[in-house]
Amino acid sequence: MRIYGLKNCDSCRKAKKALPEAELVDVREVGVSDELLARAHAQFGDALLNTRSTTWRNLDDVDRALPPLALLKAHPAVMKRPFIEAGDQLFIGWNKGIEQEVQALL
Repeated sequence: MRIYGLKNCDSCRKAKKALPEAELVDVREVGVSDELLARAHAQFGDALLNTRSTTWRNLDDVDRALPPLALLKAHPAVMKRPFIEAGDQLFIGWNKGIEQEVQALL
């Protein structure tokens, strides 16, 4: 199981604490594979973008106009976090419902 996010993100830290066996992958340092990003975008669409983040607010209009996958490759911190890969299932965000779903897979 992998948690894709930022090591200083509160939601990612909560997910890692609840899922101690999961590997936390810092997307700024390591990134996310093109294949996994494409799969996530196919499942979640534009919900994969965190348009309320500081990163998004600091983007110029040219970057905001990029296709979502190109934008995520150029600015991985704009991805909604945490992004969790658990086997063949994907999850975005962190709340009690998602925590229960992920825990049920363990």
